[in-house]
Amino acid sequence: MHRHRLAILLFVAELTLLLAGCGGEPEQETAGRPSDAGLTSEELAADIELGRALQWDDLIPADWRPETLFEQYDIDNIDDDDPRADALFDKLQELWAKAPVVQELDGREVRLPGFVVPLTMDAVEIREFLLVPYFGACIHVPPPPSNQTVYVVTTDGAAYRGELFDTVWVEGTMHIERFSNELGEAGYRIDATNVSPYEEEG
Repeated sequence: MHRHRLAILLFVAELTLLLAGCGGEPEQETAGRPSDAGLTSEELAADIELGRALQWDDLIPADWRPETLFEQYDIDNIDDDDPRADALFDKLQELWAKAPVVQELDGREVRLPGFVVPLTMDAVEIREFLLVPYFGACIHVPPPPSNQTVYVVTTDGAAYRGELFDTVWVEGTMHIERFSNELGEAGYRIDATNVSPYEEEG
């Protein structure tokens, strides 16, 4: 096993602990995530109706516990050539790709902050991109699970003019839809009516 693959495992193990409940708004250089996990369906619906921005934790079902996978392994004692590392890596990829979504978000008008990962790197106008919760995802570090990756399609006249890893607000209609690309797996799609530079809300 190549050493960089084991490093990926260790990174993802740390990220999984973050998924279990820590946070903040998008952060330029850390794998930070918003902290309002555990909203009930009713609370989430009320927030959306009031026009409040989604937090990334809102995209994760409250009963999803990916960290249980690591309870079967002692990662600190797995060597580069240990076959258990290959097995864990394969299981993790499958878990990330099939991560469950929050069905109540389907068809909702939403507003979500995140980082831009264009699907076409040389585009002047970015019409389709992945929205991710932390800097470097899909390019410099492993991609998030599919319930932490949103496929964004801009409507006519709403294409984003910017660059890789720009921090933005995306507004539009959320759909439960799987999307697969070499850069990552998305569990959601937003038909975006507006993509604007990120500014913290007061």
